[in-house]
Amino acid sequence: MSLPPIRAYHAVMTAYGFWLPNDPRGSWSDWIRQWDLLAYGPATKVTTRRSLARRPHDHRLRQQAKTALRYPPVSFTGRQALAIGMGFKQAIEESQYVVYACSILPQHAHLVVARHKIGAKRIIGHLKGRATHQLLEEAIHPLANYHESDGSIPSPWARKGWPVFLHTDQEILEAIRYVENNPLKEGKPRQRWSFVVPLRPGGQ
Repeated sequence: MSLPPIRAYHAVMTAYGFWLPNDPRGSWSDWIRQWDLLAYGPATKVTTRRSLARRPHDHRLRQQAKTALRYPPVSFTGRQALAIGMGFKQAIEESQYVVYACSILPQHAHLVVARHKIGAKRIIGHLKGRATHQLLEEAIHPLANYHESDGSIPSPWARKGWPVFLHTDQEILEAIRYVENNPLKEGKPRQRWSFVVPLRPGGQ
């Protein structure tokens, strides 16, 4: 039995250093680009689309692995989160994305986005790109004091994002609730973003 057509995406974007390719809980990476991280094990690729955040794991090993990162793990401040939101808004207006929910937290961001002619991975790349540009414009990029070998400033984001495909109103509503409640899990208030619109059952 085939699934209904994809109606929306739950897009998850993590800050640099938050979720490593060899995270003991599993990851969505095929290989490890940084040699120093190999000392803590190979890539732990999984195929599940469910969150792995609550999976039991070796917390000590995960923290040790982070010491091998090339740059400090990124944790966005409130001001940086506002700049990221402004960057998201620019991308949304440029491509007319329909966004049902958004939460921007210190180490990750979640959005629920209606299906678009642009694929989920390109949407994530667009959002991250505009957010990074806004951080640079406001001179509050968290890794501004560091440089890649070509002289560029490193991205504050992990290399890839994680899209979860949503097929029904129920799945979309569950994702919206998850995103809206995500700040509460960290003791923060719910977030309100001007670019978020309500879901219309059965459509956009």
